[in-house]
Amino acid sequence: MLRPFTVRSVFRTQGLLSFAAAGIVALAIGGCSQEKAEEKLPKAGASAQQPTAETAEAETAAGPDVGAIMQQAQSLFTGPMPARSDLANPATQAQIDLGRMLYFDTRLSKGQDISCNSCHDVASYGVDVRGPEGQRQVSAGHKDQTGARNSPTVYNAGFHFRQFWDGRAADLAEQAKGPVLNPIEMAMPDEASTVAVLRSIPGYVEAFKTAFPDSKKPVTYDHMAQAIAGFEAGLTTPGRFDEFLSGKADALNEQELRGLNTFIAVGCTTCHMGTAVGGTMYQKLGLLKPYPTEDTGRHVETKIDADKFMFKVPSLRNIAKTGPYLHDGSVDSLEQVVKIMDEYQTAGGPLTEQELADIVAFLNSLTGELPSEYIAPPELPESGKKTPEPDLS
Repeated sequence: MLRPFTVRSVFRTQGLLSFAAAGIVALAIGGCSQEKAEEKLPKAGASAQQPTAETAEAETAAGPDVGAIMQQAQSLFTGPMPARSDLANPATQAQIDLGRMLYFDTRLSKGQDISCNSCHDVASYGVDVRGPEGQRQVSAGHKDQTGARNSPTVYNAGFHFRQFWDGRAADLAEQAKGPVLNPIEMAMPDEASTVAVLRSIPGYVEAFKTAFPDSKKPVTYDHMAQAIAGFEAGLTTPGRFDEFLSGKADALNEQELRGLNTFIAVGCTTCHMGTAVGGTMYQKLGLLKPYPTEDTGRHVETKIDADKFMFKVPSLRNIAKTGPYLHDGSVDSLEQVVKIMDEYQTAGGPLTEQELADIVAFLNSLTGELPSEYIAPPELPESGKKTPEPDLS
């Protein structure tokens, strides 16, 4: 049976969004509205009316109202996913090709053993799979040092309003600059050292000239980040959910439709909306009661009390493939993380077992297709005579 969508839930959702815009209230991975629903979502093109037991029974027997669910989804998720996230200002093909090489090149790390792809493996849905059991809670960087946060997927990240769990980078290019110089990640000493490595490789000198033909100094740290961002902007994964948003009624099965309807009805779309089904705002982990974590989220960056336990809401695209979950990678099971969101973020009481299973089925339908040709590892230019040797100090 479909959980009904209520008029009152709509007002709750709008209210929470207004508070979120003011930075007052927040959720983490799955912000759900505080009230469960009581009135049925009207069929597409029909006016809202109070359902009777007879109409509810008839609608249940008939199965999900595909038209109504589709109409609501199209308004919440802004239509099917574009092929790239930079369509307003697209990278050139030369910049994309350069960015692909840089993304896979371990010479951008001090020990020459870590690349962007090490922690964001594009063949594995953009997460770190170097652990003994595949995916790992946090990534290991230079000399096997580890940080405190899980490496989020790079797929569809260009649709996010900010980058990193705490939003400290404005866009993909700014994000690409960070890990290279982070002492526990790729650990390069500074921008000048990184540029010196790039200029020591003849093939890169030519590739930068081609990618940035109007620049007097094409090989720069900013251009490196811009090229990597150009490649990452094409890391998108449209799938069956986008077919549904495009109007294909049978793209989702009945359980997935029930899950989508419940996902909307309980207010998960308060936070998980837009093209990436998330990534559009900061929200608080532990809305109803404190969540057991020592990481204070955005507060670590800003030192502002109102930012305590605020995190960027992650995308739910490919969520079934990108565990472990939460900022610290502490939860392995998709079902378990939905339960956590229900307990810590939702005021209307626990989901039924059927509703939980339906939401998990819907989340699995968000798995898209990997762009196999686009992510094929490129041939990298050979080191030059002056290219530094690996430094494991």
